[in-house]
Amino acid sequence: MTGKQGRQWRSMGKGLVLGTLLTSFMILVYCFSAPQIQLNSPEVPVPHSCAHRPSHLKHTTNSSQKANGLSCLPKMDVMFLKTHKTASSTFLNILFRFGEKHRLKFAFPDSRNDFFYPSPFQRAQVKDYRPGMCFNIICNHMRFNAPELVKLLPTDTTYITILRDPAELFESSFHYFGRLVPFTWKIQGEDKLSEFLLDPQSYFDPESYNSHYLKNLLFFDFGQDNTLDPDDPRVDAGIRSISERFDLVMLVEHFEESLLLLKDALCWEMDDLLFFKLNVRKGSTVSKLTSELRAKAIEWNAIDWKLYQHFNQTFWKKVDAYGRQRMANDVAELRKRNKRMASICIEGGHPVEAGSIQETDMQPWQPIGSKSIMGYNLKKNMDKAHRKLCRKMLMPEIQYLSELGVNLWITKLWGYVRDVINW
Repeated sequence: MTGKQGRQWRSMGKGLVLGTLLTSFMILVYCFSAPQIQLNSPEVPVPHSCAHRPSHLKHTTNSSQKANGLSCLPKMDVMFLKTHKTASSTFLNILFRFGEKHRLKFAFPDSRNDFFYPSPFQRAQVKDYRPGMCFNIICNHMRFNAPELVKLLPTDTTYITILRDPAELFESSFHYFGRLVPFTWKIQGEDKLSEFLLDPQSYFDPESYNSHYLKNLLFFDFGQDNTLDPDDPRVDAGIRSISERFDLVMLVEHFEESLLLLKDALCWEMDDLLFFKLNVRKGSTVSKLTSELRAKAIEWNAIDWKLYQHFNQTFWKKVDAYGRQRMANDVAELRKRNKRMASICIEGGHPVEAGSIQETDMQPWQPIGSKSIMGYNLKKNMDKAHRKLCRKMLMPEIQYLSELGVNLWITKLWGYVRDVINW
């Protein structure tokens, strides 16, 4: 048997093992962990606001308000739809720190790091949920389900999400989730992404397990049908409903501008926006899409492209209202503060590959079959004043959730299965 044949047999064997383990594992976990929905529970109206106003909370004056001598109180009630492969883990870290700073109440899932995705969100999936409870922030992965959320969250909640160029998102999703989608196992060759995009219909099965990860994933995350024809009237209706529900739709490609629009809308402070890029992939694992492949990726994800174009337009209207020069000045200020924090917090000032991360607690979650996600090393001999903040800013999502008290036994069990598969 040649070396190439051996690798092929080994790959097929790993695929079979993965399929058997994953299917058995997910069935078992679902049976033991599916929340018991109380259909007869009385409906209790949610309050207008769940934001407490502690005495230490000060009024904030945004730069747009200075001229008018106005001030405001930060808005505390936030629903963040954490879409996939959109720098959402970076934004989640911002929300975690803001929530801790103001002692806010998070609506967390129980036993895992998502709300039973890809099933539509249900209130009963919230840890320790009881009708009438007050929650300030909900931000873990879910498939959006507005009727359930409005029965959970206060009426003054600000709805926020983030989008990414669909071609780049598809490339990232194919890399990260491809091995979890069974129909990709039959794709031949080293460059499976290109092979798929050249003739996606010959591989794609909408009924296949996890197929949603590889077609119009954004639209799916919003609770919509990702297999519709792009010209179907339900697509435009879905985009309208998203536009009516969400107060701010951010863009990955303009992340800093997005954060500043958020700051303006929620009356937050500049230091609330400090961030380091989390879950960054090492460059050698990123497929460079040719113009032909990019066009094919957009065509294959035509609904997501339509969604992205719509909110790209609304985004720049908000930037114009904010003021282009003011935006440029504030972006420069935010970058200056982030650069300063990097010099204080990060050993070497940049992310490193997984094998070079010194602390186990700082290891990010990795996709099956590779260790492509980079992380950070905390600077040694850091001054005490910055130690806690730096650690929080660099902490991966799973570890931060554990620190916030979330029981992640299912996620951790899946992590052990993943480690076995990654032999």
